[in-house]
Amino acid sequence: MRTPLRLGIDLGGSKTEIIALDGADERLRRRLPTPQGDYAATLRTIARLVHEAEASLGARGSLGIGIPGTRSPDHGRIKNANSTCLIGQDLQGDLEALLQRPVRLANDADCFALSEATDGAGAGAASVFGVILGTGVGGGIVIHGRLLAGPNAIAGEWGHNALPWRSPADGPRRRCYCGLDDCIETFLSGPGWAARADLGLNAAQLAEAARRAEPGAARAVQRYCEQLARALASVINLLDPEVVVLGGGLSNIPALYEQVPPLLPRHVFSDQVNTRLVQARHGDSSGVRGAAWLWP
Repeated sequence: MRTPLRLGIDLGGSKTEIIALDGADERLRRRLPTPQGDYAATLRTIARLVHEAEASLGARGSLGIGIPGTRSPDHGRIKNANSTCLIGQDLQGDLEALLQRPVRLANDADCFALSEATDGAGAGAASVFGVILGTGVGGGIVIHGRLLAGPNAIAGEWGHNALPWRSPADGPRRRCYCGLDDCIETFLSGPGWAARADLGLNAAQLAEAARRAEPGAARAVQRYCEQLARALASVINLLDPEVVVLGGGLSNIPALYEQVPPLLPRHVFSDQVNTRLVQARHGDSSGVRGAAWLWP
């Protein structure tokens, strides 16, 4: 029997990408620039990608969309989106009316976690915590192949917890854009890490300098690993996941997989830490693949 066609869209800040999956096989992938600050144009871009993909494949598919925010369970409108034109909009309802079909939405970090738990680095694990370490810090939780969804639609938002077991070595307090001080995101996001390193380098340059063993950058990576270990330990103490999968630009730093696991036992309430720390298998494709997997 033929498997159903699944369409997934990753609505990013600069690009909107569509993928078509036939089972786990990719049949099509296309992208268009994301309209900046224009909600109506964003709807038209998504509709264009869907219509052109289905015309090309000669088939109609289910549609899941990963967004840089979340749909409020209280009123159905978008909240917590860094693409501010989405905030307060009934994105799901508008797309369902435009495309004449059901649409499923999820946070882009949730889509990442679902992709890696389905056929990525966490495939086969009963519990997966998917981590985004990029411009922001986010996460998603997948239990027995299903996204964990709570009454506030914020499961996995570990980036807006305070950095645990803080010490003076972590540096001065910094205000997060959410209005609180010393959120994990202010330490572990690319911009946050670069700002706290204070070497005049952005995150990519800092990682490259560390690769060349420049002392200041190497110390910054060492400090980053120690802070990441503390932040993940608090998640492991709470969820006890089988696998933690790292994604986002900073997940490409090799030292994370060498230095973080030995640091975990100090803060995890167990005599041994059996949780595996792994890099995403699908890389930048995980978000769009996870959107397609929103339909089981």
